[in-house]
Amino acid sequence: MTWHRQQWSLAAALLTMVAWGMNFAFVKYVLEHIGVWPFMFIRFVTLPVLAFALLFVVFRGRIARTWPRREDLARFVACGLIGHTAHIAMVMYGMNLSTAFSSSLVLTSGPLFTLLILAALGAERLRRRQLAGTLVAFCGIVVFLGDKFTRGLAAAGFGDLLLLGAAFLFSLYTVLSRPLADRYGPLIVLAYTLLFGSPPLVALSLSSFLASPEGALTAPVTFALFFTIVISSFFGWLAWSWVNSVRGLARCAPFQYLMPPIAGLVAWLTLGEVFTPLKLAGAAVTMAGVAWAQYAAQPDSA
Repeated sequence: MTWHRQQWSLAAALLTMVAWGMNFAFVKYVLEHIGVWPFMFIRFVTLPVLAFALLFVVFRGRIARTWPRREDLARFVACGLIGHTAHIAMVMYGMNLSTAFSSSLVLTSGPLFTLLILAALGAERLRRRQLAGTLVAFCGIVVFLGDKFTRGLAAAGFGDLLLLGAAFLFSLYTVLSRPLADRYGPLIVLAYTLLFGSPPLVALSLSSFLASPEGALTAPVTFALFFTIVISSFFGWLAWSWVNSVRGLARCAPFQYLMPPIAGLVAWLTLGEVFTPLKLAGAAVTMAGVAWAQYAAQPDSA
């Protein structure tokens, strides 16, 4: 059986959510062992190298043609500063002050920000069933992490506020980069947004990286770095840009609600997190909401 682009994009979206859900545990592990700034230095030195290495392979002899057109240059710069510089810095600091599980919950506000931005700009027509499915998925997340969320609400810290801001910035980046991905393709968008977004964080984090203790990069830390930088960030961002281009932003937004259940499963396997029947019910509601939003493609009845 031959798969169509919609089927491939669905598979890519699910795999990306699995990688991003697992990534919370890996990032938290790295942050605990080497700190925020050394991690960001390694990330933002490695990612542009990977992106441009692949760019040179794909566009052999035509690399000059990949440079953004003048009318798109400002949008590339804005996407780099918003999606990489500001968004990732806020995520790393927020996760450093919070837990992997709590981080996954707060960042699920992203799809609602995406839908609000789309509605404000009139960029995509939002169907009632898509919005309803997104809200159902959000309710499922609240149920899934209800006890932890309730405890954290009264003691919400600066880390949670940073993660909330990061969720908004990622949604803004997703909306701003969608036209670029349609015109240039995900690889070119990733490479040049990293080119514009990486230098500020590399400059700020260099001294911390040089001051990090010898032997900090143990084998487990190195593997965690490989997963979070290469698998989750590099291939994940490429895949997500392509999926948004194929399926549309409104249909893709609810996928992000799959991350907390996956993060919870990883926490259970690695940290001994206990799941109650209420949490399992919340996971089921989340997946039902995602499915509802994804397949609400027919126009609403009058």
